[in-house]
Amino acid sequence: MGLGAPEIILIVLALLLLFGGKKIPELMRGMGKGVKEFKDAQNGVDRPEKTEENQQQTR
Repeated sequence: MGLGAPEIILIVLALLLLFGGKKIPELMRGMGKGVKEFKDAQNGVDRPEKTEENQQQTR
């Protein structure tokens, strides 16, 4: 299932028509965050969440 240049161009044009130019960067940013979280979960990396209690302890 090799994607060549014509297929990629067609996909990009379809995305532009469906979502518009302003919405695509937001979608890609969200997708990137999701992939990063998935990889972190696979590797067992836990990032401590900044809760109100943690913030008060650091002051």
